Amino acid sequence: MLPFLLASLEEMAPPEADGPVVVTGAAGAIGGVLVRALLERGHEVRGVDNLSTGDRAQLPGGESARRLSFVTADLREPASLAPVFEGAAAVWHLAANADIRRGTADPRIDLENGTLATFNVLDAARRHDVRAVRFSSSSVVYGRATVLPTPEEYGPLLPESLYAANKLAAEGLVSAFAHSYGLEGHIFRFANIIGPGMNHGILYDFFEKLRRDPTRLEVLGDGRQAKSYLRTEECVAGMLLAADRAHEPVNLFNLGTTDRISAREIAEKVVAAHGGRARIETTGGERGWVGDVPQALLSIERIRALGWSPQLTSAEAIDRTIREMQDDRRGAR
Repeated sequence: MLPFLLASLEEMAPPEADGPVVVTGAAGAIGGVLVRALLERGHEVRGVDNLSTGDRAQLPGGESARRLSFVTADLREPASLAPVFEGAAAVWHLAANADIRRGTADPRIDLENGTLATFNVLDAARRHDVRAVRFSSSSVVYGRATVLPTPEEYGPLLPESLYAANKLAAEGLVSAFAHSYGLEGHIFRFANIIGPGMNHGILYDFFEKLRRDPTRLEVLGDGRQAKSYLRTEECVAGMLLAADRAHEPVNLFNLGTTDRISAREIAEKVVAAHGGRARIETTGGERGWVGDVPQALLSIERIRALGWSPQLTSAEAIDRTIREMQDDRRGAR
């Protein structure tokens, strides 16, 4: 267990200590890591996922899984949530549409799977006296911030994608429910989260493109887009520490690294890992797609003050994930 996961005895016990914990999006790449961490802490965990992009293989087995129950359910259907939330102490709400470009093509996807699903989760928490809601938001709510690194106080927030707009709307709902019904709310604005089991994102896309054509790797935009990349296990560690140590009605934290890496640099790493033969071609323009934020870097001073810092740089996180993806694909042959 990483040192910054260990809370001192003087700290207030989080609501999770009092009962089962619900995790939505439990079969996702981040959800699976969070479920494992909660089980390691001795919690009973109730996982929920509609398996549209999640995979039950992300969930742990073995002895600790005796304290894990899993329900395939759609968060857009509130009636399906009642048995999961009954008697629960806290909910970690990670479920969302993970594909920003898909949400642009179909504007209702993020409304239904983002804003409305979050309302249903919060309302279920209210109805069943769940004391705490932890919500995974995104750095894209800042839009094209003029201040880098961008602190949590930055504004106005002007999202440039429907995904971002719905994340921001969901943040507003978390805050309103916390203040109206006495819930403890945590909102985490993620940088780009990477790790094993991902089925979307820049590394997955690059691997898939080279699988289809090993001679050429297309990079959307001009390749100069630069962002930070944080490993899933470090992201989960930061969330758990904040939940342990921050107990305002609403607790808002950025989670990311202190550095960035460009799309071109990532492409070069992926090509090198595939033998170095593919040529890299860019499509041009500063954005990779409509709604893409080409330059982003979060300030993480607020959560560092609680005792959390990332252990890997963005480049190191990329390198480790590339190795894991290669190992996974070799094993699947």
